[in-house]
Amino acid sequence: MQKKILIHTALFAEAKSIIEFFKLQCLQKKPYKIYAKNDILLIVSGMGKKNTLNIKDIFENYDIKRVINIGIAGCKDTTIEIGSLFCTNHELKDIEFASLTTVDKALKNPESLDTMLVDMEAEAFLHVSKQYLHVKDIYVLKIVSDHLNITIPTKEFVWKIIKKNLKNISKTVTSQN
Repeated sequence: MQKKILIHTALFAEAKSIIEFFKLQCLQKKPYKIYAKNDILLIVSGMGKKNTLNIKDIFENYDIKRVINIGIAGCKDTTIEIGSLFCTNHELKDIEFASLTTVDKALKNPESLDTMLVDMEAEAFLHVSKQYLHVKDIYVLKIVSDHLNITIPTKEFVWKIIKKNLKNISKTVTSQN
């Protein structure tokens, strides 16, 4: 069996441009969506830690060699441009590094945040992935969608900021590490 690269997104809006870029085909719609082509698998798990735990099923049913969480994140630093791409667990050549906190629901008090970025999935993603892979094969890529305001970004907006970063995202997906 060919080893796979697993891409995880919480939302279809985060996955849409990745699916188009890699020409992935839908394999499954429920209980979560799975797309694939050649050595790339993509799961759209749903938002939050509980839904992210669904990636365990993928590890148990496929031979995974690398896993990448791609999604949007709020940013505490208002000087950071919306749409900026960061890796939160590795120093990479073409992607800046930023610290990240995972929360269960939107922050009411941004001053309590000790990291630059905040999301709702990375902690669970890392927890499961570390049970199956070495840290060097696990990546968390986050794209700044807002500066910690409570307005939920539109699907079109999320799709566009992911698409804008596909060149650098694809380098991480297809790298031969």
